[in-house]
Amino acid sequence: MRTSEIRQKFLDFFASKGHQVVASSSLVPVGDQTLLFTNAGMNQFKDVFLGFDKRPYSRATTSQKCVRAGGKHNDLENVGYTARHHTFFEMLGNFSFGDYFKQDAIRYAWEFLTAPQWLGLPKEKLMVTVYASDDEAYDIWHKEIGIPADKIVRIGDNKGAPYASDNFWQMGDTGPCGPCTEIFYDHGDHIWGGPPGSAEEDGDRFIEIWNNVFMQFNRDETGTLHPLPKPSVDTGMGLERISAVMQHVHANYEIDLFVDLLKAAARETGVPYNQETPSLKVIADHIRACSFLIADGVLPSPDTRGYVLRRIIRRAIRHGYKLGQKGLFFHKLVPDLVLAMGDAYPELKSGQDRIVAVLKAEEELFARTLDNGMALLEGALEGGKQQLDGKTAFKLNDTFGFPIDLTADICRERGIEIDMAGYEAELEAQRERSRNSSQFTMNTQVAYEGADTQFQGYSESSVEARVLALYHEGQAVETLEAGEEGMVVLDSTAFYAEGGGQVGDVGQLDSQAARFEVIDTRKIKGAVFGHLGRLSGGTLRLGDSVTARIDRDKRQATARNHSATHLLHSALRKVLGEHVAQKGSLVNSERTRFDFAHGQPVTADELSRIEALVNQEIMRNHPVSAAHMHYDQAIASGAMALFGEKYGDEVRVLKMGDFSTELCGGTHVERTGDIGFFKIVAEGGVAAGIRRVEAVTGEGALAYVHQMEREIKTATALVQAQPGDLVGKLEKIQDQVKTLEKELARLKAKQAASEGDRLGEQAVEIGGVKVLAVQVEGADANALREMIDKLKSKLGRSAVVLAAVADGKVSLAAGVSADLTGTLKAGELVNAVAQQVGGKGGGRPDMAMAGGTNPAALPAALQSVADWVRAKL
Repeated sequence: MRTSEIRQKFLDFFASKGHQVVASSSLVPVGDQTLLFTNAGMNQFKDVFLGFDKRPYSRATTSQKCVRAGGKHNDLENVGYTARHHTFFEMLGNFSFGDYFKQDAIRYAWEFLTAPQWLGLPKEKLMVTVYASDDEAYDIWHKEIGIPADKIVRIGDNKGAPYASDNFWQMGDTGPCGPCTEIFYDHGDHIWGGPPGSAEEDGDRFIEIWNNVFMQFNRDETGTLHPLPKPSVDTGMGLERISAVMQHVHANYEIDLFVDLLKAAARETGVPYNQETPSLKVIADHIRACSFLIADGVLPSPDTRGYVLRRIIRRAIRHGYKLGQKGLFFHKLVPDLVLAMGDAYPELKSGQDRIVAVLKAEEELFARTLDNGMALLEGALEGGKQQLDGKTAFKLNDTFGFPIDLTADICRERGIEIDMAGYEAELEAQRERSRNSSQFTMNTQVAYEGADTQFQGYSESSVEARVLALYHEGQAVETLEAGEEGMVVLDSTAFYAEGGGQVGDVGQLDSQAARFEVIDTRKIKGAVFGHLGRLSGGTLRLGDSVTARIDRDKRQATARNHSATHLLHSALRKVLGEHVAQKGSLVNSERTRFDFAHGQPVTADELSRIEALVNQEIMRNHPVSAAHMHYDQAIASGAMALFGEKYGDEVRVLKMGDFSTELCGGTHVERTGDIGFFKIVAEGGVAAGIRRVEAVTGEGALAYVHQMEREIKTATALVQAQPGDLVGKLEKIQDQVKTLEKELARLKAKQAASEGDRLGEQAVEIGGVKVLAVQVEGADANALREMIDKLKSKLGRSAVVLAAVADGKVSLAAGVSADLTGTLKAGELVNAVAQQVGGKGGGRPDMAMAGGTNPAALPAALQSVADWVRAKL
């Protein structure tokens, strides 16, 4: 049963039991600052359980996308090296909000798992746990469901405190809590591990597949449990885990969904497909997490969620590098993911192009420094060192973009520690240097008691002014000398001071004896403007007369972008809805960046409509007028106030035809036609419920379009397409690639059959069993598997081990004929060989795969197969 079928069956089952099917919530929790990412199915119902929210239904079921890669719930380090750890996973859940309780929850779980029309799992393969004192749950399982007593395990307080138990759930130290009952699946005695509660419970034989949480009590500050008036149910089942059970495989990475992604990862990294290759598993896992996070509006950045996304991307890139892939590859897996999961999660399909673009840009950013960073790391670890010094760890982060946890990941693989104390010391030293270097440029809170600055910049680009105050390193001075940085206060200025999202003007202050280069303009307090910069020549003194001249080109470009921002705001509200409200902006001469409230990504179609609407208003060439009026009067007239801006009683109302009316103190064009051309270049999420659009105008927009045009022309030339037929040509190339891949697979299969006939002649007979252990040339994991099948068919009663070496790595496959699996198990056989070549593996009794890192030991390892078989017979 495919993963997609299991997901749908689960939702259909609970819908048939009166549950409302609720869509998965975003990976960015809305209104919950306690969570970095959505990490459980109950997150979106947290306020319902707490009584702060009420839904029109009392039963719900979901397939919730989850991420555990940061904060308290962080599985990142284990991904790729265990059978069941993921950064992204799907949690199937059913919930009761004061409706049904233990009896129905347990009955529903058992029916779905065991009834033939649903999953039909063998009842004898299942066992359960209950909280030690939860006699009610125990009796339901034993007396009503009929679970034998020896298959029900009571789990008490096994974590060192009252109610601190694997089978007692708590939302926090106080508040809702209650016992759990879990269902485990027994993978069989051929896998090491014991039942829950035993000394061997950490093994992989018994795997938890379902957890019923019974929210039964409210825990007060004294630790006393008080029964809740409306007990509730929160249950969860990992889709990947149950898929492994239903597909008769042991590891999550062997299910259909991951097999497709692992093959794609192998294809793009250029290595043989092998389910046991940790780096392929890392890449296959990480493409899911990264793509879903980007689809939900998270973008790579140095902070919080964006930082977690960046570290996941870079970890995947590093594992590709480890496999020998030095080029860009990660973003090429997105279409494979969309094919596998796009039907269940349409946001992947609609956001595919943006996901690819974000990942490609991040790959390009990291690729520029990856080689040099790895060279630095390798050099630092020469000579068998057991610790990486803190200075190198810091340099990898600061210079080469290696997050410290990525460096730790690499060192962990090699058994090397990091001098974290030294790293922290280097980090603090950098912070101190940063504080010192920015002491003046960031500090405009200076002592000033003089007159205000008269701003004339709405109508003038140059004014004559007098110096009222000078500052150097934050202190008032009489003069500024050539080469010194400082701040100048004038009685009059044409320079706009940073505010309302618009950056401050730049330009020059010229006196008869000096020139001061203004690099920023800010308000010191009230209407006092500070001109920040450096004296490039001469001496500037208090009382000097200066000509204050702005950089007109930058001002005009900034004005175009600022006026376009107002049009964009109105267009967003018209296309997306009146709920759109500005949550921040940045306007400079290069582009406009606009943040706004919206609960989901903006679709490509919506962006096109927004862009067209703005350009339509530009072409209408509305006059841009400004009027001053009382704040209340302005708001009553329909003017919108901008987020984060402080307003006095008297405000400036900016109007662009009948399309846009906002409060704004910034500089603008005279008519909308002056903007020229508007082009959206990016859209993404920056916080829970906050989206960001970036756009360019005028010459910047033309430059952007010209660059896109050049790239299209280059692509057209590369694929030898006719103008206007690039997409058609690319589709034909894709079809040709698929045809060639099929032909290659056919030829490999034919080669495997031919090779199998030749290899079969080398088998030796031991105790009535044909034993063959040889190395073959040029075979990948698929070819080895096919050869094994052919050889078992040809040899009959047999045990076969085949090996191949590529890029310094060993691939192994072992097969045992069905009549021998009671005595010889392929998983044990391949593992015995793999351990001799620096690896490990496993699989089914009749077929197993493994890998290794020591090709030199392969001949001896293959020779040992005969003795291993002889000892088992």
